[in-house]
Amino acid sequence: MSTTPDDIDRMARDIVRHHATTFAGFAPQPTPASDTQEPVYQAALQACSTLGFIAADALCLARAWQARTQRTGQFSAADWPDDPRDFGLRLRNGPHVFAACPMQLGLYAVLPDATWVQRMAHAGVPTVQLRFKSNDPAAIAREVAAAVQAVRGTPARLFINDHWRAAIEAGAYGVHLGQEDLDALQPADLQTLRASGIRLGVSTHGYAEMLRADALGPSYVALGAVFPTTLKAMATAPQGLGRLAAYARLMKAYPLVAIGGIGAEQFAPVRATGVGSVAVVRALLNAADPRAEAQKLMALMADGPSAR
Repeated sequence: MSTTPDDIDRMARDIVRHHATTFAGFAPQPTPASDTQEPVYQAALQACSTLGFIAADALCLARAWQARTQRTGQFSAADWPDDPRDFGLRLRNGPHVFAACPMQLGLYAVLPDATWVQRMAHAGVPTVQLRFKSNDPAAIAREVAAAVQAVRGTPARLFINDHWRAAIEAGAYGVHLGQEDLDALQPADLQTLRASGIRLGVSTHGYAEMLRADALGPSYVALGAVFPTTLKAMATAPQGLGRLAAYARLMKAYPLVAIGGIGAEQFAPVRATGVGSVAVVRALLNAADPRAEAQKLMALMADGPSAR
């Protein structure tokens, strides 16, 4: 029996009804053009757009819903897609993957200079990132080298934001790249990064970007921004805890870092989503006693469900 437009609308309404509470707070988005006439695909595309997912992410979810329906032989509106097979994820399988890092990266401090890196590394923060803003190559090289020196003698893992050539040259543990940084990479650059043995963390802000990151075989995946942040202009809306939990279920084979507007009061619900690391910026930089605040946040990490 053929499926009618009314049947597609009914399936879409069922999806929305089951998941509206989880993904509340997002304005409905225009439904993108469908590239298939499969009814489940069309229904999921319509529903995910209604739930506020941008076009690129709604298309990913529609394909996954269709793939799961074909794989299992039945349509389920109640079950949100979170099986990597239905998204075509590689999950670090294959020869072209970056060096591994621990699944639990712990408290992850994002810091503006080498002085801050030294302060937090010596406070016991397990993972630190140098996010140094400059257009001066010499200044960048000096700051990255100073940050690498700053973590020597500590267990801290140092990631360098953006400046991957300087990170390789200085012998940093890893590099963190955003989506714009990935856009700027040439194939030869990617090969240089892989060949260096450096670890790679990638920022993501939704399903399409998670799939893009997975294709690179990164060392970890950052998920955000979870909450509103004033530190940088964000191209996407804050993702919230409902989406974060869905992302964490899908990407659980990776070390996961939640980032964006997270303070001590949000640690418990963020950790409950299953992420193994929480990144903080203002919570440390604006603290009256950053070392004491770091100790408090590390204790919250140790108390979280993913630590058990």
